[in-house]
Amino acid sequence: MAAGVIQTGGSGMENETNAQPTAGSAWQAKQVYAMGVISLVVGLAIGYLFRGSQSLAPPAPPVAATQPSPATGGMSGTGEQMPTLDQMKVMADKKAEPLLEKLKADPKNSDLLIQIAKIYRSTHQFKQAAVYYGKALELDPKNVPVRTEMASCMYYDGDTDGAISQLQQALQYSPKDANSLFNLGMIKWHGKQDVKGAVAAWQELLKSNPELSPDRVAQVQRLMADARLQNKN
Repeated sequence: MAAGVIQTGGSGMENETNAQPTAGSAWQAKQVYAMGVISLVVGLAIGYLFRGSQSLAPPAPPVAATQPSPATGGMSGTGEQMPTLDQMKVMADKKAEPLLEKLKADPKNSDLLIQIAKIYRSTHQFKQAAVYYGKALELDPKNVPVRTEMASCMYYDGDTDGAISQLQQALQYSPKDANSLFNLGMIKWHGKQDVKGAVAAWQELLKSNPELSPDRVAQVQRLMADARLQNKN
């Protein structure tokens, strides 16, 4: 798929990842690696295409997800050993610990819940991140950016239908939301192989957001063309 990279924070999908989640960390590691590679290509962070400088790039994929070559031996480009998913979880738990302590005294603090969710998301602990995003949404169900974040985590965790449901709910609150429409198209295309549904979401995106910059419009148009072309092959 030809698509322009959108600065740092985005995630997009160049290759399809159709595997369904299974028990154990092996599948999860492979899924995270695939999504991590994909996310650097188009610039979607599933939910961040139009957020500019606020977007967050996913962390580097854990070494457990890669097939180390003789040249690298599973090392990163800087020569440092990359953490496994289990190690990343330990790091996330440690970083979240003081916030979790604060949360005990203030369990309805949505800012704390979102901060904790972001910690787990940034370390590929998508299931836990979705839990905390969900708790924040219980306090503020109309928070569309948070719902989009939750949809992102659910998709990365393998729950395609759940992610679509969250995006559709976000669009009930904000029918013109560019991120939700963009991501709905991406997930319908790559998660459900629903080219018609994906194109419909992107057409609505362009129709309802005439203020989009020319390069953003061009990117969405390229995606529509790529989806249609792939559907013919």
